[in-house]
Parts: sequence; C-alpha cells; structure tokens
Amino acid sequence: MKGLLCCLFATLSWGGMFPVMTHALTHIDPFNFTTLRYGIAGVAFALLLLFREGRSAFRLQGERWGLAWLFGTLGFAGFGFLVFLGQHLAGPGGALTASIMMATMPMLGLLTVWALKKVRPRASTFGFILLSFSGVLLVITHGDFASVLHSPGNLTANLLLIAGALCWVLYTVGGSYFSGWSPLRYTTLTTLLGMTSVAAIDGLLLGTGTLAVPSAAAVTAVIPHLLYMSLIAGLMAVLCWNIGNRIVTPTNGVLFMDVVPVTAFVVSALNGVLPTEVQIAGAAITATALVLNNLNQRKIARQSAPQPVLKTAAARR
Repeated sequence: MKGLLCCLFATLSWGGMFPVMTHALTHIDPFNFTTLRYGIAGVAFALLLLFREGRSAFRLQGERWGLAWLFGTLGFAGFGFLVFLGQHLAGPGGALTASIMMATMPMLGLLTVWALKKVRPRASTFGFILLSFSGVLLVITHGDFASVLHSPGNLTANLLLIAGALCWVLYTVGGSYFSGWSPLRYTTLTTLLGMTSVAAIDGLLLGTGTLAVPSAAAVTAVIPHLLYMSLIAGLMAVLCWNIGNRIVTPTNGVLFMDVVPVTAFVVSALNGVLPTEVQIAGAAITATALVLNNLNQRKIARQSAPQPVLKTAAARR
C-alpha cells in the first residue's frame, strides 16, 4: 500500500503541473521559470542529501561527474525548457498535449534502451509502441492527421514536447550508469550539475536580448506556481516515485503514468479547457497500449525465468 500510494502521489502531482504551467506561462517565459524552479528544487535536494548522507555525498573526485552533468543537462535543461516551451507554443490546450506525451515515456524508454544498450524489443512490443503513438496523434490533431503537416506552429510545439519527453527518458535511463549512488544522490547531484547548463542557457538568452528579465510583479505572480512545481511536483514527487518503484518494482510503477494525462484532463476541465471526445479516445488508446505492453513484458519475463529442476527419486537417494 505504501508503494502504491507513493506512485499515485507522484503521478497525480505530475499531472497537475501542466495546468499549473498554463497559468504560470501567462506571466513569465518558460526559460526563466525553469531556472527559478530548479534553483529552488536544487537547494531543497542539497539540504536533504546533506542531512541524509552527509558532506561526503557531494564529493565527485574519481566519479563520472561529466556523465552526471550530461544526464542532468538532459533531464533539467532539456526537459524543462523543451516541454514547457512546447506547451506554451501549443496554446490553451497545450497542457493536455504535454501530459499525454508523458504517458509515452515507457515506450520511448524501450527504444532508448535498444539504442544505448542494444536490447532489441520484441515484435509485439513494436506493435504496442505504434498503438501508443496513434493515441498521441489523436490527441494532438483532434483526429485531423493532416493538420500536423499543414500547421507548422503545432508541428514545432509537438516536436519540442516529444524531444523534452525523450530527454527525461534519457535522464531516467542514466540512473543505471550510477548504480553505486542512492536515488537521492543521483537526483541531487544531477540537479545541481544540470543547473549549470540551465543557468548558462538562460543567461545567454538574457544577455543577447532574446529574453527580457522578468519583472518583480511577474515573479511575485508565479510564486505559488514555483512552490508547487519545485517542492511538490519536483522534490516530493520525485522522492515518492523513487520510493514507490523500489517497493512495487518499475514494471508495476510505470502503469501509474496513465494517471498523468487523466489528472491533467480533469484539472484542465475544471479550468474551462475541455478535452474533445477524440482526445479522450486518444488518451484511452495510449493508456491501453501501456497496460498491454506491461502485461506482455511480464509474460516475457516469466518465459525467460529459469525453471526449477525437479529431482527424481533416484537422485534424492
């Protein structure tokens, strides 16, 4: 029950962050918001790691800090900038589109593991991947598939969202390269190292005049959004996700990704942005693909498991 509740809390929090960002993006751009968000989350993670594991946990001598910086850059600069910029470009319905992209992460993860670790998915898995993306296409096109090609703005937004989701998948897979680190240490150090890239990119955009320095009024207006995104959808959700998956295993935990778009749909509807019947059908197709793939992976695992050898009566004697 503890594992299930932890996974549920994490995905409910992540589902709520997209409608929250819809509000925040009316006051501030996604780049400055992401910098402020991960700045707060980074300090919170650092204090928690210091309390739990002490100062030695921050020492990177002899560690693969360059690789940790790369994954941190992908996870925080890549995900934060690309996803929320894509959501901003997608307009009022961007929260729904962004949330359904998050439900495709397990499928993107299979393709990523294939590319990085040469573990090729089975043919049945490819079928579920195609089914998943067909549901995504229904959500982002409202059933009009030609609109993807005829609307460059929507195409750009969707490509940014997919790229951002892929960045988070790469960051998640990156944890397997640091098996000697606790989940808290991996999260904290990659956040702090990734923040160097976040700050550098944001500083470059501000210095070249591409972005304007946010006003004090804009920052004040998004303080509630920052607190939610950094402390609830950031700190608490990530920790609960790590704890929950350790208890119920990632095979079961990944099913909770279905909660993300459902939560976003409900919160958006309460704010007046109602999903169409086609979008609901697309979300259901993507969720079904995720569940079926999960069941398929369980079947494959059972078939691959070594069978116990039964001793004969003669052998026992």
